[in-house]
Amino acid sequence: MIRLLQRLILRPLLADWGRTGVTLMSIALGVAVIFAMDLASEAAAGSFKTSMETVSGPDDIEILATGGVPVAVLGKLMQLPLPVKFSARIEDYAIVNGKRNVPLVGVDVYANALEVEGDAGVAVELHGIFVSESLGARGDLLSLQVNDEVREYKIIGVINAKQLTGDLVAMDLEDAEAVTGRRDRVDRVLVSLPAGEKENVEGWVERLRPELPEGATIRPVGARTEENRKMLAAFRWNLRILSYIALMVGAFLIYNTISVSVVRRRAEIGLVRAVGATKALMTWAFLSEAMFFGVIGGLLGLAAGRLLAEGAVKLVELTVQALYVSSVASPIRFDPGAAALSLAAGIGVSLVAALAPALEAGQIPPTEAMARGRIDTQLKEASGRRLWVALGMVIAAGLLSLLPPIAGKPLGGYVATLALVAAASLSAPSLIQFGARRLAGVGGVKSLLAGRSLAGALRRSSVLVAALATAIGMMTSVGIMVGSFRETMLTWLDGQIRADFYLRPAGTAAMDRHPSISDDVARRVEALPGVAAVDRFRAYSIRYHGLPVTLAAGDVRAQMRYGRTSLKSGDKDEAMRAMLAGEAVIVSEPFSEKHHVRVGDRLELPLGAARPSFRIAGIYFDYTSENGYIILDQAVLRKYLPGDEASNLAVYAEPDADRVKLRGLIEASYAPRRITVFENGALRREAIRIFDQTFAVTYALEAVAIFVAVMGVAGAMLALIIDRRREIGLLRFLGASAGQVRGIILFEAGFIGLFSQVLGVASGALLSLVLIYVINKQSFGWTIEFHLPVAAMLGALTFVFVATVIAGLYPARVAVRLNPIEVMHDE
Repeated sequence: MIRLLQRLILRPLLADWGRTGVTLMSIALGVAVIFAMDLASEAAAGSFKTSMETVSGPDDIEILATGGVPVAVLGKLMQLPLPVKFSARIEDYAIVNGKRNVPLVGVDVYANALEVEGDAGVAVELHGIFVSESLGARGDLLSLQVNDEVREYKIIGVINAKQLTGDLVAMDLEDAEAVTGRRDRVDRVLVSLPAGEKENVEGWVERLRPELPEGATIRPVGARTEENRKMLAAFRWNLRILSYIALMVGAFLIYNTISVSVVRRRAEIGLVRAVGATKALMTWAFLSEAMFFGVIGGLLGLAAGRLLAEGAVKLVELTVQALYVSSVASPIRFDPGAAALSLAAGIGVSLVAALAPALEAGQIPPTEAMARGRIDTQLKEASGRRLWVALGMVIAAGLLSLLPPIAGKPLGGYVATLALVAAASLSAPSLIQFGARRLAGVGGVKSLLAGRSLAGALRRSSVLVAALATAIGMMTSVGIMVGSFRETMLTWLDGQIRADFYLRPAGTAAMDRHPSISDDVARRVEALPGVAAVDRFRAYSIRYHGLPVTLAAGDVRAQMRYGRTSLKSGDKDEAMRAMLAGEAVIVSEPFSEKHHVRVGDRLELPLGAARPSFRIAGIYFDYTSENGYIILDQAVLRKYLPGDEASNLAVYAEPDADRVKLRGLIEASYAPRRITVFENGALRREAIRIFDQTFAVTYALEAVAIFVAVMGVAGAMLALIIDRRREIGLLRFLGASAGQVRGIILFEAGFIGLFSQVLGVASGALLSLVLIYVINKQSFGWTIEFHLPVAAMLGALTFVFVATVIAGLYPARVAVRLNPIEVMHDE
C-alpha cells in the first residue's frame, strides 16, 4: 500500500507542483477563512467579561433596575442582618482626550481595594481618577467627556493590568454620580456572598428578591455575558455559514483534481489492477490523495487563519458595535477547539469531494483502462436526466423554505441553499453542451475548437463551471440581499427622518450606549426663533425574557404632527392615541419576531420601582437594531423615571426658517458642551456609512470565495493543458500558430467564465430569495423588499469574467511552449 501511494499518488503530485499548489491553496484558504472567522468572532464578540466586570472582584449576585437602582434601596439592603457584602456601581462610557471610547466605572475605591501602582491608600482627591496603564501615568491630567460635558481629571493611580480586559477609567462613586447625572441612583448593586455560600447563589437570589422593589431585577453575576452570547448566536452562526462558502468552492476543485488524477492515470490503474490490486485498494489510494490535500492544506490554513483573524477581528468588532453591544475585543488566542473543527472541515470536505472519483478508480476494469473518453460520454448521455434532478432540487428548496425555524435557526433555509447549489451543479453539463453549440462560430476556428474541447471533456469542464458558478451564485445572492436591504433602509429613512436637525452627545454611537444631553440645552434649543418643536428621545438598554432590548420614549404629539412612522401591524391613529393615554406601546418588527408577540398582546416592563403592563398597539418597521425596540410616550416614561434627560433631540424648524442661520444658533446654544448636530441629509449619509461598514466582513468573505474559484480555474486549466498535450501537439503539426493555440485556450477560459456567470446569476437570484425571505427573516426579523442592484452586480460580474480570462493566460503560455515533436514522441 505504501509503495502504491508513493509511486501512483505522491510522485505525480510532486511532479505536477502547479496543480498541487493551487489545490492546496484552495483548501488552505477555505480552512483559513473558517478558522479566522471563529477566532475573530470569539475575540470581538465572544468575550464580554470586560474591565467593568473584572475590576470589582469576586461578586456573586447583581441587582439592576431600568433607570438605576435608588440609593435608598441600597441603604435598606445594607441594614439587613445578613452575612453578605453589598457594593454599588455606576457604569458609563467616557471619551478620553476626544478620541477613544473607554468604559467608566464609579466604585467605592476603598471597599473594592483597587490594586494600583504607588500608594494604595492615597486619599481620593477632587476629580481624581484611576486608569489602566495605556491611558496615562500617575500625576497626568486626562480630559474626559461624559455625556455632553468635558472635564479634566488628575490620574491618582494606575490599575494593575492583571485585573483588566481592555482599558478602564475608575473614579470614586460620589464623583461618578455627579458627572453622570445619576441623581441618587446607581447602575448596579453587587452582592458578595460568604465563602461557604458561594454554591448557593440561586437560594440567595430568592432570599433577597422580596427586599427589592417590583421593578428591580436580581440575578447571578455573569448572566449578562450569557445573554449577550445568546443574542449574538444568530449573527455568529450566519458568519460561520458564510465562511464555509470558500471551502465549498474548494470541494469542487478537489473533485476536479482527483478526477483528473484518475483520468490521467487510467493506464497505470489498469496495470496495477491487472497484477492483482483490489478495487478497495485503488479507492483508498485516491482517497489518500484527497487526505493529503485535506491535511496539508488544512494545516497551512490554520497558520494563515491565525494571521487573517487579526484583520477580521476589526471588521467583526465594527459590526458588533454597530448592531448589538459594546464589546472590547480581547487578544486573539489560538483556540484548539476551533482549530480542530476547521481542520476537520477541510479534511472532511476533501474526502467527500474525492469519494466519487476515488470509487471510479476502484471500479475501472483493466480491459477498459485506456478508454479515456468513456466517462465523458456517459456524462453527456446522462445530462438530460440530471436536468430533471436539478428541477427536483429547486422544488425541494422551495418546500424547505416553508419550514419554520428549528431551535431558533433557519435550518430549512440553509438546506434549501445547498439544494439550489446542487441544482446549479447538475445543470452545468447541459449548459456547456448547449452553449458550446450556440457559440461555436463567434470567434472562428478558435472558438469552435474551444467549445468542442469543453464539451468533449465534459467531466472536468462541468466541475470547473460548477465551482465558479457556486462562488458567483453566492456573490450574486449576497449582493442582491445586501443591495435590497440597503435600498429598503434608504426608503425607510426617507419616511423616518423628518426632522431638520438631530442632536446627540459627541462620540461613537453604539446600540447599548445612551449618553444624555442636558435638559438646559433642550430648553434653550426649544426657545430659539425658527424652532417649531423639539422631540426629546430617551433610550435605555433593558432585558426582556433574557435578551437585550432598547426601551425608548419620544414625544408622541410631535410624531403625530411631523412624523411619518409606518406601522406593519395596527392602526396608526389608534396606536398614537393609546400611547398618549399611557396604556399602550408600539414595538419594532425585530422585537415582535424574536419574542413572538403581536398587536393586542401585553408586555410587563421593569420601569424604576414598578413593573407596569402595556398593550401592544402597533408593530413598526425598523432597521436600526436587531435586538428590537419598545416605544413609550415620554410623559409615561417620566411618570416612572422622573428627571431623566434626553439621549437625542430631533429639532423641527418652521417652514420659513433660515436653516443655515438656525444651525448656527443651535450650535451657539449648547457651547461649550460636546454635542454633534446632524442635518437631515447628513444623518442619512451617516446611517449608510454605518450600514456599509457593517457588511464589510460579508464582502470580504465573498471576495475570498471568488479568489479561490478563479485560481482553481487557472490550476484546473493547467492540468487540462498537460492532459491534452497530444491534441495541442497535433494542432501545431497541422499548422496552428502559437497565437491560435493561445486563442483557443483563452476562448476556453472565456467560455468557462460565461457559462459560470449564466449559471451563477440564475442560481444566485434564487438563493437571494431564500436569503431575504427565509434566512434573514428567521434570523433577524427584518422585512426586506427585493431590489436588484444592477450597476453593482454588472461591475462585479465583469470583474470576475475578466479575472477568469486572465486566469487562462498562464495555461495558454504553457500550451504554446509545448514542443510538438517531444509531445508526439511521448505519446
